[in-house]
Amino acid sequence: MIGKLKGRIDSFGTDWLIIDVSGVGYHVFCSSKTLAALPSVGEFTELHTEMLVSQDMIRLVGFASVLEREWFRLLQTVQGVGTRVALAILSTLSASEIANAIALQDKPMIGRASGVGKKLAERIVLELKDKAPAFTGGDAMLSKLQAELGGPRPTSASDAVSALVNLGYGQSQAGAAVAAAMRKNGDDQPTEKLIRQALKELALS
Repeated sequence: MIGKLKGRIDSFGTDWLIIDVSGVGYHVFCSSKTLAALPSVGEFTELHTEMLVSQDMIRLVGFASVLEREWFRLLQTVQGVGTRVALAILSTLSASEIANAIALQDKPMIGRASGVGKKLAERIVLELKDKAPAFTGGDAMLSKLQAELGGPRPTSASDAVSALVNLGYGQSQAGAAVAAAMRKNGDDQPTEKLIRQALKELALS
């Protein structure tokens, strides 16, 4: 198995690159976010890789970080998510955005990726909601906020998320900002203060 490549970038395509490692050119498929993060042709880079072996093909998929590779693997445990769809999700959302979307059960956020319909987005957030924190480290405040959003009574945190959504922010983005505000200033803040603090977090992101 090839787990990492370090070499000079030879050429780029729309969803791939060729990396020259000691004179051997490896053709590696990548998400658009990974490709955008890489240096120019001729420069050295390092890619974490996943080798996919089928009956008629061996392919390498490259990632800018180990976390991105772990999300690629985890996404494919969901029925209906193959290599193409997993890369489409990673091309649309960062690892933290995927984690937030799953924690907050934000199906529309996952559904932004090409090839992910409403039913598949629902399956992804439902099947991965208990698996993702195992390797992302989780976020206690985000988990608390997730529980509050699904609770029978509105709380200051859920009200703050709703207010930010009404201002045009996505639920995942709003939830992450409110969770950050709760981490920094405590989880017993009134709604108005939470909204102000969350807006500051959004301005810094």
